[in-house]
Amino acid sequence: MATVDFMAKVVRNTAAARDQDHIPMLVCSACDIPDRNAALSAGGADPLPAMQGALRRLEAAGATRVAIPCNTAHLWHGALQAGTALPILHIVDAVAAELTARPGESVGLLATASTVAGGLYQSRLGALGLPCRVPGAAGQESVMRAIRLVKAGATPEAAALLRAQAEALVEAGCTAVVMACTEIPVALAGVEGPLRPALVDATEALARACIRAIREDAAPALPRAA
Repeated sequence: MATVDFMAKVVRNTAAARDQDHIPMLVCSACDIPDRNAALSAGGADPLPAMQGALRRLEAAGATRVAIPCNTAHLWHGALQAGTALPILHIVDAVAAELTARPGESVGLLATASTVAGGLYQSRLGALGLPCRVPGAAGQESVMRAIRLVKAGATPEAAALLRAQAEALVEAGCTAVVMACTEIPVALAGVEGPLRPALVDATEALARACIRAIREDAAPALPRAA
């Protein structure tokens, strides 16, 4: 569902009047990749070989840029980028572009335990002067339970858990709450009211970054000065 959500957001964010104005997408829905959280926290199977295999399939199919609609997988971004000449967009950089356009934000983070523990967002956003607040231990377990529920198709139950954690971050002073696991925007898609403006969708940010990158690739080169 997270992959489908990402694809839909690419389409919705593309200014298009006809089919030919849209961005071609090659999709590898690689559900055989071992659990990233289990690999990092419980000695599970290393997902990198399977991710590298998916990358090879995209290269062979003719991809020119790569986007990974999984936040936790970006803990392997460096290893994946080192193995390909294709640019791999970084989801945190995409979110940073959205946040820096909204100066003065105090950032809360809803993400997997491994994304939080790995400092994926804290390091990159902190370097931009955007420190992140995360839920406490009980809140983080609630987030993880909700993510598992989304994967299992129990979206309404997940939404209630995630909304409670997002509201707790807002009450703690966060003006922006990054939905930093691609299952979370799926669950919170129907949220309305005061919470909605605070939610920052990492999936949407990545989709917009893809569109900008492809448009830059297609732009004609400026003539060189004589």
